Amino acid sequence: MSAQNQQQDSSGPPKGIGPMQRREMWLAYLMLAPTFAIILIIVAGPLLANFWISVKPVQLADLRPPTVLVNERVRGKPAAAGDSAEIQYRLRNSSQDAEVRNVVLTDEVPEGFNVTALPEDCAMSGRDLTCTIGTVDPGWRERLKLEGTVTDAFLAANRPERASKPVIEGDADNILTNFDFSLENFRRIFSADEFWSVLRVTFYYTIFGTGGALVLGLFAAQLLHTTFVGRGFVRGLFLFPYVSPVIAVAFTWVVLFDPFSGTVNALLTKMGVVADPINFFGQRAIEYSLFGIPMEFPLALTTVIAFEAWRYFPLSFLFILARMQSINTDMYEAAEMDGATPLQQFWYLSLPQLMGILSVLFLLRFIWTFNKFDDIFLLTGGNAGTRTLTVDVYEQGFALSNLGAGAAVAVVVFVVLVTFATLFIRFSPKEEGL
Repeated sequence: MSAQNQQQDSSGPPKGIGPMQRREMWLAYLMLAPTFAIILIIVAGPLLANFWISVKPVQLADLRPPTVLVNERVRGKPAAAGDSAEIQYRLRNSSQDAEVRNVVLTDEVPEGFNVTALPEDCAMSGRDLTCTIGTVDPGWRERLKLEGTVTDAFLAANRPERASKPVIEGDADNILTNFDFSLENFRRIFSADEFWSVLRVTFYYTIFGTGGALVLGLFAAQLLHTTFVGRGFVRGLFLFPYVSPVIAVAFTWVVLFDPFSGTVNALLTKMGVVADPINFFGQRAIEYSLFGIPMEFPLALTTVIAFEAWRYFPLSFLFILARMQSINTDMYEAAEMDGATPLQQFWYLSLPQLMGILSVLFLLRFIWTFNKFDDIFLLTGGNAGTRTLTVDVYEQGFALSNLGAGAAVAVVVFVVLVTFATLFIRFSPKEEGL
């Protein structure tokens, strides 16, 4: 065999694994199986549950399946043995829309209560009471009354009717577990004009909030990449917006921009910039004219975007600064010797080296900002044109008690983010040399 053939054989694909390696491989899979199962449950479980609820007309009250509720009370005020009394069972169907079938009530009659009259659907066996009620309609209510006399044992007991708890059994259709599916939730949200307005606001908020955080982070990284006295302290100070509790910084912004007692409005009016205070978080838009064309500036939404960029630029700043410190400085020295200006050095040397980390940061910040709820809810509550899809999920699911519609909006959020992430990863710019 020639040397060339031997080289081809040595560089060919490896031979199949042996029995020992195969057993070790399956042993490794078996040991990792619990970890994979836990991750699958944690990640896929809530996601699948959300998809399941989105195709069902689920209301907040439907989280508990329909059942018959019962309350046992003693009526009458027996004072001596032999006095008459009455045990009442107040029953009602918890659902106003679904029936409950095969309803049966069982209980143990309190000691010292001698039953003299039973409802026609009830029977006694010793002290055990059984009432076969059957099928009850939606919103059904009924009272079952046991008449009888009491003894000294009944009078001596403290709340004798609580000695045993009545048990109700019955069958009902659970809207959460049945296999009846519908796209009514999606038809409802897509047919509403408000949904498309909320979707536009969400993209506007996400794109400009993400871009603002990246630009501020890039500027801060460029500023603090140079050496000066107190640089470590300033770097730590720049992390303040990100590490502070969101409720604290949101409250601070609300106070600062308050139209009546806020510092910002006081400064603007004292300096003569504005004649009247501006409600930054409560005014939907400012009308103005551009070349004779009436236009609107989304004031509240822009203020919320400014808060988003200010609060989350430190994360971009840290990543960009770490990447800048790993760039070889020799090419900057060579470019400076060739007469390149600082702007040219940034544009042709720094920016191509930073494209990879900027792409990753944009993707992560886009996903996080698109899913952001607490900032907007604390600042405006979703009012004044700042309602995003995540706020809409909350409004649909809890304010309107329509969990199905809220889950449908959450599915839309998931689909949008998965589509964006897939396209962005496919077409995003990479660093030079990658």
